[in-house]
Amino acid sequence: MSDSTLLSVEKPARYMGGEMGSATAGGELRLVLAFPDVYEVGMSHLGLQILYGILKEIPWVAPERAYAPWPDLEERLRSEGRSLATLETDTPLAQADILGFTLQYELSYTNILNMLDLSGIPFRAAERGEGYPLVIGGGPCAFNPEPLADFFDLFLIGDGEEAIVEIAEAVRDAKREGLGKDLLLERLSRIEGVYVPSFFEVRYHEDGRIEEIKPLKEGHAKVRRRFVADLETAPYPTTPVVPFLKTVHDRVAVEISRGCTRGCRFCQAGYIYRPVRERSPERILQIVEEALENTGYDEISLLSLSTGDYGCLSPLLKGLMDRYAARRKAVSLPSLRVGSLTPELVEEIRRVRKTGFTVAPEAGSERLRRVINKGITEPDLLENARAVFGAGWRVIKLYYMIGLPTETEEDLAGIVSLSREVKRQGKLAGSGGDVNVSVSSFVPKPHTPFQWEPMISQEEIIRKQRWLKDELKKKKLVMKWQDSSLSMMEGVFSRGDRRLSTLLIKAHELGCRFDGWWEHFDREKWAEAFRLTGIDASFYYRRRELDEPLPWEHLDCGVTKEYLLKERERALVEAPTRDCREDVCSGCGVCDFEELKLRLNPAVPFETYACPPPEEDAAEPTRIRVRFDKLGRMRYLGHLEMLTLFTRAVGRAGIPIRFSQGFHPHPKFSFATALSVGVESHAEYLDIEVAAGYTAEMLKERLNRALPEGVKVLEAAEIPLRAPSLSSVMEKVRYRVTLPDACAAELPARVSAFLALESAPIRREKKGKVVEFDMRQELCELRADGKVLEMVITRGKPLEYAAAVLEVPVDSLRGVPQEKLEVIFSGAPDE
Repeated sequence: MSDSTLLSVEKPARYMGGEMGSATAGGELRLVLAFPDVYEVGMSHLGLQILYGILKEIPWVAPERAYAPWPDLEERLRSEGRSLATLETDTPLAQADILGFTLQYELSYTNILNMLDLSGIPFRAAERGEGYPLVIGGGPCAFNPEPLADFFDLFLIGDGEEAIVEIAEAVRDAKREGLGKDLLLERLSRIEGVYVPSFFEVRYHEDGRIEEIKPLKEGHAKVRRRFVADLETAPYPTTPVVPFLKTVHDRVAVEISRGCTRGCRFCQAGYIYRPVRERSPERILQIVEEALENTGYDEISLLSLSTGDYGCLSPLLKGLMDRYAARRKAVSLPSLRVGSLTPELVEEIRRVRKTGFTVAPEAGSERLRRVINKGITEPDLLENARAVFGAGWRVIKLYYMIGLPTETEEDLAGIVSLSREVKRQGKLAGSGGDVNVSVSSFVPKPHTPFQWEPMISQEEIIRKQRWLKDELKKKKLVMKWQDSSLSMMEGVFSRGDRRLSTLLIKAHELGCRFDGWWEHFDREKWAEAFRLTGIDASFYYRRRELDEPLPWEHLDCGVTKEYLLKERERALVEAPTRDCREDVCSGCGVCDFEELKLRLNPAVPFETYACPPPEEDAAEPTRIRVRFDKLGRMRYLGHLEMLTLFTRAVGRAGIPIRFSQGFHPHPKFSFATALSVGVESHAEYLDIEVAAGYTAEMLKERLNRALPEGVKVLEAAEIPLRAPSLSSVMEKVRYRVTLPDACAAELPARVSAFLALESAPIRREKKGKVVEFDMRQELCELRADGKVLEMVITRGKPLEYAAAVLEVPVDSLRGVPQEKLEVIFSGAPDE
C-alpha cells in the first residue's frame, strides 16, 4: 500500500502488516483468511488466530490475512481503482487460491460482499470461473449459511483445526493435477463437515415456505458437522500475531474448554459446540507460559462458553496467579456461572485485576428462567452478588433478554426488582457497588429448541426497552440496550434462506456497510433494499410450523431434531433438563460414547498447581536511556502504538522492568516526545527503569532481539535515577525533508525568502483544539541541498515548515520522505 494512502487513512497500522508472529515465508498455496470487520475486531477473534497458526506451520501454504477496510480506505481504493489486498504481501485477494471468510455475525454479511467487490471477485459462485479463488466460509453462522449460499463455493460446518488442513491439501493436489472446479468441489464434499451449496436445490411453496431441499449429488444428502474429539491433542498455536495497535481483546487468550451442556434453550452455541471437551490444567499452563514469552502480553484470558464450569478452575487460577501476579500479568475471567464461586475461587479472585463481574440471569423471573432452562434461583444469585462485592468487585453487569417465548409483563417487572436487589447486596457486603443492566432482544436461532418460535415486533421491542429504561432509572440503575433495528435485521438473516442473497446485493449497492455498528447502520437504506427486492421481513420473524422444512434442515449439528422438539415441549411446561456433566445423559444425540464424548478433567486438590511466588526486589532500580531508530513501515505507528510496541517487546525480552504502583500498574518507561506519523527517525529516545544490576548492554541486546524490523536500539546508557526527564532537557530537533524533483531549482531562493521573513504565523486546529505559534521564531537553522530541505526547529512539524517555504498547502506534500536526524539537548542526553 502506498505511503500517500497509508497517511490518508485513520490508523494506518490496520493495513500495514509486519506484526510479530505474522507469516513471512511463501508457499505454493496462497490461503487468505478474511474477517468481515475492522482489524481491531478481527484480530481479537481466537478462531482465526488458531487457524492462522496451524497454517503457518505448513511449509507449502502461504497464509495471509485481510480485514474489512474502514470507509476511509474503501473510498481511497475505489478512487484509485486499486484492489483490496493482503496484509502480508499486499497481494490482491483475487490472486488467492482459497479465500476463507469467518462468519461470526449476521450483520457482517454486506462487508463480505464489499470485500469481494473491492477485490474484483464476482458475488455469485456460479459466475466465478477457474481463475478466481475458491471462496469458503466457516464459523457459527455457517450452521445456517443459506442467505450466503449463492456467494460461497463451500462452507465448513463445525470445528476447523483438522478440516482446514484437509481442504488445503485437496486444493493443492487439484492445482497440481490441473483439476477443474466442478471436480474439485466433488472431492472437497467428501471431507466431513464440508457443505457445497450448489449440490442442493431448494424449492418453495407459493406461500414462500420451503417445499423441499433436494440433494443433487449422491451421498451428499446431509452434511454432518465436523468435530475435534479431544482438545488436549488439538493444535493450539502459542506464537499468535501480535498487533501494533490496541485491539478489542488485547491479551493472551486460552480456550480452556469447548462446548456447553447447560442446555439454555435460546443459546445456539450451547447446541452447536457440544459435547464439552476440557483441556487439562497442565496443557493450559504450558500454553500460557509459551504464549506470554512469545507475545509480551500482560494479561491472560481463560475462555470458554462457561468458564465457571471448568472442572479445575480454582486450582488452575491459583497456579496462574502464583506464577504471574508478581510479574504484573493479570488473569481475566469472563462471566462466571452463579453457583461456581467457591471460597477458594473467591480468594484467588481477590488477586485478579477486577473491572466488572458479569452475571447472566437472562430473565427477570424464576418462571421464565425455568422455561429457558436457565437454572438460576434468585437466592443463589443474590448470595453470589454478595460474595462478588465482598471479593472486591465494584461493578456487577447483569445480562437479560426481552422477547423470550412466554414472556409476560410480570417477567419484565422482575428484571427491575432483581436488578435492584443485586445492587442492594453491595451495601450488605459493606462495599457499596454499582450494577449495570444490559438488555438484548431474543432472536430465534437455528439448531435450538426455540428455532420454531416467532420474534416479537420492533414496536414491541421498543415499548419494552422504554419501559425498562424508565423503571430502572427510578431505581438509579443504568441500562444499555441494542438498537432494535439491528436485532430485527439479525432476526431476518439468522433464520433466512437463499432468496435473501438478492436483498444483500441490493443493500450493498445502496451503500450498506458495517451494519453491526450502530453508527454505520442505515435503516433507510435497508428499508429501500427490502422495498426494491419485494422481500417481506415479517415472513422471517414468523412462527415456523413443526413439520415445515427449515432452511438448515440438511445441516446436521449433531443434536437431533427429535431432541430439540422434546426440549421445546419441556420449555412449555417449565420442566428443567439437567446438565449431563452432573446427571444422566439427556439423549441429545451428539455423543457416540467412544471417540465423541464428554472429556472432563478429574477434580484435583486446590494446591496442585501452586508454586512459591518470586521474591520482591527491594533494591533501588536502574534507569537506562535508550536511543533507537524508527524506519520503514514503523513510521506509520503513532505514539500510543509505539508505547504498546515497547511494552510487548519488553515482555518478550524478559527484561525485569519496574512498574508503577496502584490498581493498574504500568511499566516505568517514558518517551521524549511524540513523533508525527509518517516521519522516519534516527533519534528517538526512551527512559526505562529496570531491576538493580541490569546493565544497559544487556537491555540493548535483549530488546533488539524482541523488536520488529524497523525499530532498533542504537545506544543505551545508564543515567542517574533522578536525572531530568527527556522532555525537560530536549531543546531542538534536526529534520530532513526530501521534496519532489520539481522543487530543486527554486528551493534555495525560497529558503532565502523565508529566512528574510520577520514572522511566519501558523494556526493549526485538531479535534476542537487550536494551536498558534510563529514558525520563524521557532526556526534555528534552514538550508537547501538540491531537493533536500534540512532544518533545526524547537517546535512544530517539519512538513509545516516545508509547506511554508514552498507556499503550498501541507496536504500537497503528504507522502514526501521526512527524517528526524538528531535531538539537541540542553545538556548531554545522558546527564
